[in-house]
Amino acid sequence: MFNQRVKIKQLLSGTPVGTDVVVMGWVRTFRNNQFVALNDGSTNANIQIVAELGKFDDAILKRITTGASLKIKGTVVESLGKGQTVEVKANEIEILGDSDAEKYPLQPKKHSLEFLREKAHLRFRTNTFGSVFRVRHSLAFAVHQFFNERGFVYLNTPIITSSDAEGAGEMFRVTTLPLEGAPKNDKGEIDYTQDFFGKSTNLTVSGQLEGELGAMAFSEIYTFGPTFRAENSNTTRHLAEFWMIEPEMAFSDIEDNMNLAEAFIKYLIEYVMKHNEDDLVFLDARLAEEEKQLPTEKRSGFGLIEKLKMVLENGFERITYTEAIDILLNSNHYKKKKFTYDVKWGIDLQSEHERYLVEQHFKKPVIVTGYPAAIKAFYMRMNDGCEPGKETVAAMDILAPGIGEIVGGSQREERLSVLEARMTAMDIPLDEMSWYLDTRRFGSVPHAGFGLGFERMVQFVSGMTNIRDVIAFARTPNNCEF
Repeated sequence: MFNQRVKIKQLLSGTPVGTDVVVMGWVRTFRNNQFVALNDGSTNANIQIVAELGKFDDAILKRITTGASLKIKGTVVESLGKGQTVEVKANEIEILGDSDAEKYPLQPKKHSLEFLREKAHLRFRTNTFGSVFRVRHSLAFAVHQFFNERGFVYLNTPIITSSDAEGAGEMFRVTTLPLEGAPKNDKGEIDYTQDFFGKSTNLTVSGQLEGELGAMAFSEIYTFGPTFRAENSNTTRHLAEFWMIEPEMAFSDIEDNMNLAEAFIKYLIEYVMKHNEDDLVFLDARLAEEEKQLPTEKRSGFGLIEKLKMVLENGFERITYTEAIDILLNSNHYKKKKFTYDVKWGIDLQSEHERYLVEQHFKKPVIVTGYPAAIKAFYMRMNDGCEPGKETVAAMDILAPGIGEIVGGSQREERLSVLEARMTAMDIPLDEMSWYLDTRRFGSVPHAGFGLGFERMVQFVSGMTNIRDVIAFARTPNNCEF
């Protein structure tokens, strides 16, 4: 029976010497025609299998190649080798799947991350991606555990929608109409009434608007699902398909929102540090090695585990957008013209500005609030008492070291007349959004929410510098493999 096997992580965690075990996995190396390094993905550590000389047919031994899968029946014995306490003395070896050593792409040597992106279907078998995706799993599990412990309802919001939550227009169209010869209406425009849904639809950019509907009944909900942006962004921080966590809370204001987001981030980090210690130690060493190749001025100045502890042990600094701009304008960095992008009130903070605030000025995570209304979405609550031309909204972004913005959220505009005026000013049709406005017509309450890009969180916790390396199969401009 296959389910009698012992996972390598479990075996290395204290299986007594003399125990008969069944282990299965993939060959990392085979040396001296006797020692097999076997890995099953449960940990980066391999178990050494000892194939006693003269005990097994040469025909079997020749098939033990890098990448081949084996089933081993054997006995746990003390190891005489360095770096391991036990090994398995093989009594039976069964080849479950052969691997042509000359064609197998992942030879036992160091491969670049760029090369491994081209082999994304196999890169899970490397130590780096083994650690990254075990960390990703733990973070996903912790997301659900955090909200479940606080009584939130998990709501599955639609992937196909007719609304644009961000008002950005960078959406992937969903249609069954032919690409050539699509039906047209009297205005010469494509007639979407003849499409599958009878209207124009797209892949969702956010579950927030639908999430607000749930919050107006359950008080607290969260979504955790895929979202899509048709941005032509070839950067280390953007994907066309990514996962978002979006809680929405009734009877909450911007301060409640900030408190929850900070607690959430700390909870996720604490969970991974408790359950993925070996993976973090490996990723910490990997990042340190990577940073040695960078110029001194581009190095972060602290290790991965050190960074995670710094987030856990410090309260997040809270400043207004106006204060952030003042800090940037008064910085030596600005005065010496080291910023690529200009700094002035009204700009959307760039990653370099965000990272300066976090890494150079405060040296801890920062929450920025009170952004200019002109650069934020229609649903964010307008702040009272603003001077003309400097209207702000009750928005908040959490900025993290090494990555910049990791959370974006706001108190939502609960006042119907103010929301309608804002939508009209931004050319958002009120009639098409009547269902959304009903939440303000029938029992409106102060409410708030935020979105956390899951891949950015995985990036932050794993120390990976390219977002394409923390999702199994990256969807980016001109790239949709597998």
